[in-house]
Amino acid sequence: MIVIGIIAGYLAVLNLIGLALMGIDKRRAVKKLWRIPESTLFIIALIGGSIGSIIGMRVFHHKTRHWYFVYGMPAILLLQIAAVIVLIYSPLQFTIM
Repeated sequence: MIVIGIIAGYLAVLNLIGLALMGIDKRRAVKKLWRIPESTLFIIALIGGSIGSIIGMRVFHHKTRHWYFVYGMPAILLLQIAAVIVLIYSPLQFTIM
């Protein structure tokens, strides 16, 4: 159970970071300041912050005109869901010593 708590905490933090980065980047875009690189936004989504990034896109109306964000972020989320399903139903057993 401890491992599940650690994973849940990790994902919660990454999704909050993804949400915050979308808001920060939108604010910087409006003010014409230095921007967060798009690669950084995608990396956060890839390592587990895809839900927060998608919510941030919708809440802040940010990056919604870029097809690679509109289709890329949900694609990352679907791949992550598929990976979790594969791990759950795989015959491998993971144990913690």
